[in-house]
Amino acid sequence: MRLIFSVCLFLCLFPLAAQAQTEGSQPNGAIAIESDLQQDAAIADRIRDILRQLEGYGGVSVSVADGIVTLRGTALDAGRIEALNDLVARVEGVVAIENQVRESTDVVERLNPAVERMQARLEQFVAFSPLILVAATAGILMILFGLWLARRSWPWDRIAPNAFIADIYRQLVRLSFVVLGVVLALDLINATALLSTILGAAGIVGLAIGFAVRDTVENFISSIMLSIRQPFRPKDLVEIEGDMGHVIRLTSRATILLSLDGNHIRIPNSTVFKAKIINYTRNDERRFTFLVGVDPASDIAEVQRIMLAALEELPFVLDAPGPGVWVEGLGPSTIDITAAGWIKQHETGIGMAKGEAIRVVKARLEEAGISLPEPTYRLLGAAPAQPQPANDGRTIAPPVQVEAQPVGTDEAAALDEIIEAEREALPDDDLLRKEAPQE
Repeated sequence: MRLIFSVCLFLCLFPLAAQAQTEGSQPNGAIAIESDLQQDAAIADRIRDILRQLEGYGGVSVSVADGIVTLRGTALDAGRIEALNDLVARVEGVVAIENQVRESTDVVERLNPAVERMQARLEQFVAFSPLILVAATAGILMILFGLWLARRSWPWDRIAPNAFIADIYRQLVRLSFVVLGVVLALDLINATALLSTILGAAGIVGLAIGFAVRDTVENFISSIMLSIRQPFRPKDLVEIEGDMGHVIRLTSRATILLSLDGNHIRIPNSTVFKAKIINYTRNDERRFTFLVGVDPASDIAEVQRIMLAALEELPFVLDAPGPGVWVEGLGPSTIDITAAGWIKQHETGIGMAKGEAIRVVKARLEEAGISLPEPTYRLLGAAPAQPQPANDGRTIAPPVQVEAQPVGTDEAAALDEIIEAEREALPDDDLLRKEAPQE
């Protein structure tokens, strides 16, 4: 149905279009009262002479009667047919124009101009070949000079904060000299107008590619920002989006962490740049906390005093800022008390310090007769428990005297060796530098 409708619409509009084409440009001068046969013949001869001088009107015939010019035959294209009206209307004495010329469908007639144009362009290329050779040589020399300059280590390594930025500078130099080489070559052959077409096409292609690789571009820009303003240093213990580990290296695509379990964690730089980063290594002082649940019947103030004294006797706990003890809340069957202490984490491992503090605090509370009850549950409907004698014959051992022990750093030293080995495996792939500014 659509095809039939299109054909009918074309058949209906074609006469109107032909009429518009015929009446598009008509003479508007005054019309003489009497007919002049000599003038008609002169008008026809003049129009024929003009058409013979123009290309593409060899199949057009001209007849004139009473100043009305009738054009018949064929022309190569619609543009030449439309130009006939304007051309004939300029001839003196023309009253009206009947343009019945149609577009030629002869294959040979339509191919001849194309072949002639190709021959003319080939001759023009041969004539311009020396100039084209000079232009191409100049452009290639400019590009080669840019590539040579980009391969030099100086000054890019000197002015760039790291190897990644230096490589970006080299890429920009290469691209700039390639563009300069192309512009120079086109300018020598006077074809700079072609450059705008090339740049326009390149801009459209670049925009499409940009949308397609948006994540890659975002990751690339994040790598540049992280390499310039570094939020962490090598070996720092950081937490990024819930992943904790020591920083091994920062590459052009991702940040590599070594978890406390010895596993590699690879995080894209775009995620690192937008994420909340917790750096546990930046400050030497670090606080540890732990929770102790004591018997509700105990003297809370006495419990706090004992726990605080136990923390103060630990050699690795700092005096300033000093340890602290406070009541956290009420548990199901205990009173929860939080103990906190500060250490120099570059000298003492946080995990080992916390474990030693828990051991000493527990021992001191047990020496003072303060129990650390387990959760108590009541079973409804069960038989009541029979009372047990106070002494069932078992021997109760006396409290054990516990002294605080220095916290070793063997594990920390071994982990540092692993991190250093990982970093030395690929030394040139790391963008982290101590001399770079740090946020």
